[in-house]
Amino acid sequence: MEEQDQVVARRKKLAELEARGHRRFPNDFRPRDTAAELAAANAAATGADLDAHPVPATVAGRIMAVRNFGKAAFAQLQDRSGRIQIYVRRDEVGERDFDVFRFLDLGDFSGFAGRLFRTKTGELSVLAARVHYLAKALRPLPEKWHGLQDVELRYRQRYLDLLNPDVQRIFRVRAQVLQGVREFFGARGFLEVETPMMQQIAGGALARPFITHHNALDLDLYLRVAPELFLKRLLVGGLERVFELNRNFRNEGISTEHNPEFTMLEFYQAYATWEDLLTITEELVTGLARAVIGDVRFPYGPHQLDLTPPWRRLAVKDAVVEATSLARADVDDIGCLRAVAAERDIPLPADTPYGKVLAEVFEKTAEATLVQPTFVVDYPVEISPLARQSDRDPTLVDRFELFIAGREIANGFSELNDPDEQRARFEEQLRARRGGDEEAHAMDEDYVRALEHGMPPAAGEGIGIDRLVMLLTDAPSIRDVILFPQLRPERR
Repeated sequence: MEEQDQVVARRKKLAELEARGHRRFPNDFRPRDTAAELAAANAAATGADLDAHPVPATVAGRIMAVRNFGKAAFAQLQDRSGRIQIYVRRDEVGERDFDVFRFLDLGDFSGFAGRLFRTKTGELSVLAARVHYLAKALRPLPEKWHGLQDVELRYRQRYLDLLNPDVQRIFRVRAQVLQGVREFFGARGFLEVETPMMQQIAGGALARPFITHHNALDLDLYLRVAPELFLKRLLVGGLERVFELNRNFRNEGISTEHNPEFTMLEFYQAYATWEDLLTITEELVTGLARAVIGDVRFPYGPHQLDLTPPWRRLAVKDAVVEATSLARADVDDIGCLRAVAAERDIPLPADTPYGKVLAEVFEKTAEATLVQPTFVVDYPVEISPLARQSDRDPTLVDRFELFIAGREIANGFSELNDPDEQRARFEEQLRARRGGDEEAHAMDEDYVRALEHGMPPAAGEGIGIDRLVMLLTDAPSIRDVILFPQLRPERR
């Protein structure tokens, strides 16, 4: 039957229910049990046990399958915890309730009250004594109820995709990760805070922002690309350990690794260095892996990941050497790097400084090779305007990025707390912006003023929650771990 024919038939059944005195969409049934609770509590009970000592059951959910046998029927009911079988017999529920059951379709919501029993095959089931119609699905579920097969349709109609238990599991893991992050930092004395989502200056990261307008103030505002500068203002104010779990927005490309709206963990700790963050990151990620998967060794796509600490440290220049034909000395030569960029069709304007050339070549050649967890270190100062300069090499900053399975998971560094140096870095970024770099950092006078009041030495880090959940659920695309990812408008 075509979908539109099914819609007509389902609406007719709804009208029949209404004609028999039932509300179209009632809200008068309260389930006391779930499928999983009943299964767990009665796992050892035999059929004879349940007959001798009846166990009442009151459940509600979506009807996922029906087998009719004339005066009786079996139905599969799915609730938030799983599925349980319902047995409906006319002589048990009576003519009125059996009539209600006949007007139910796959996908409808219904409640059942009765008692538990075991079928001849030993399956725990509910022998219904009452049938309660709750809501009609006017459109049919996807064929065979295995979830949508078309990938884009899955993302667009997530409400149907979630009927697949494997999809539900991803988002339960995501919730578990968020809860685990909060417990991890709470146990270490960090305070969870919230900072502005709309900002007058798009600061904290080198990225293109979304722009909006505040009508009452007649003021253009930016959806934040990062909360960093506000979180570091809190260090100035004496909140020595803070973290935030929230959304960032970047007006850039969409891919299997990028969504314009994404969830980021950022945390800052006074009197810590970037090297302290390495240990914190290892403890956090391995703890989450053990909680979710039960091990720090697990598959991701074609790879077998091993998160056993300590993780490898690799200088960004050495990573380029490993991924290209360049000798170590050649990596210091901007001409050699440009030659590699030309070979790989990496676009670089003629006036691109050495640090950005190195970063582009690293991104396009080395990132994908970093499968096992690797802290990439020794980044150039030109591309790190908020990080503290290295004491051993003034061309570098005390910064790292974490890569797992060929993609960036985290970025952290010792914080720049010298207000004069920070102003100079912002001014350098302004010159880059005037030269056409749309991702260059804006000047933030208030942030510099905050630093002038004194900020303790500190270190901070951002971890992409979406990408972390991808790893822990073996999801190939960031869209698989975001309930409603950004998509092009639907073509009708």
